[in-house]
Amino acid sequence: MVMETQGDKLAEIGCGSQHRGVPSMNQINAMVPQEFLERVSSTLVSARTVGQLTHPLLELLELITGLESTYLTRIDADAGVQTIIFSRNSKTMQIPEGLSVPWDDTLCKRALDEGRSYTEDVSACWGDSEAARSLGIRTYASTPVYLDDNRLYGTLCAASTESRPFSREGRQVLTLFSTLIAQHIQREQLLEQLQKANAALEAESSTDALTGLPNRRFALMALGRMFTLAERTGQRVLIVFIDLDGFKSINDTYGHDAGDAFLIEVGHRLSGGLRTGDVLGRLGGDEFIVVGLVPSGEMAGASVAEATRRRLASLIEGEFALGPCSFAYPGASFGVLHADPFSTSPEQALRDADALMYADKRERRREVDHFRGRIAEVRERA
Repeated sequence: MVMETQGDKLAEIGCGSQHRGVPSMNQINAMVPQEFLERVSSTLVSARTVGQLTHPLLELLELITGLESTYLTRIDADAGVQTIIFSRNSKTMQIPEGLSVPWDDTLCKRALDEGRSYTEDVSACWGDSEAARSLGIRTYASTPVYLDDNRLYGTLCAASTESRPFSREGRQVLTLFSTLIAQHIQREQLLEQLQKANAALEAESSTDALTGLPNRRFALMALGRMFTLAERTGQRVLIVFIDLDGFKSINDTYGHDAGDAFLIEVGHRLSGGLRTGDVLGRLGGDEFIVVGLVPSGEMAGASVAEATRRRLASLIEGEFALGPCSFAYPGASFGVLHADPFSTSPEQALRDADALMYADKRERRREVDHFRGRIAEVRERA
């Protein structure tokens, strides 16, 4: 079928559609070859993105209207820019994808402002448009692409360097295609929103709300992954169980806001002492955990484990200034071990680290009791 015969065919077609000026399938069948229609219909069913849908519609729109360039635009009214997202050019006029022009200079804005969807003499209607002159547009047709919230997304357009008539059926198909594209855009946006919501829910389910660190659930999952990785690589798993001694006294003396600020600051300081690949999490309350990998040898693993303990312990000892209150914190109790993944399980290794932490707490009892006494004196003076 020759392109120039489409306008003649359209002139012979009556307006049989009863739905929003959209042509019936019989009318569309009369407009285009059945083989081509089937190919486009198949594309509509299989399209997963706006681009996969729009490109065949632009091809069909060109065939129906006889206009040599068809394109979909995106309008950013705040930035004052209109951008060609997808385009099809079959003759001399080239409207490239990615082209951006000032919105106020476009034919689309003039058409929307005047309620005029078509002209076959652009220079007579809108001769002041620099964009139209530079592209050589003589015949122009467009329809806005509105989303369900009545928000203007962009325009669907057809243009030519020649003067060509534009039938009522051509306008109906232009409207139909803009509706199909708008619906697909909305589905794509909804899918993106759902993906973001799922990601946010996943992050919320794995993040401690107070400190922003991985929570108990995530930390224990990370511990399991470390064991799996250690088995494959022949390494050991480092577990550092941390309990903040005297935390209850801080809460009782300075209030829960100060206690929360203390936990946040501890998390921040501990994060600064991690090695690459280590995972720090808050188990809950005043308990934190660090998991990572260390060399397989007993001596090498023990050396890294002890170095990690000293490094982390030094970070949370000393002065804490938390808004209106400040105090010298004596430090936390640590349970540190490097577990052989072939001789223990993640659950048992965690229990062993917890036991080591309590042993360290007993060793530190005198220092912790002294801190609690000083905090109690502050409370009494207050």
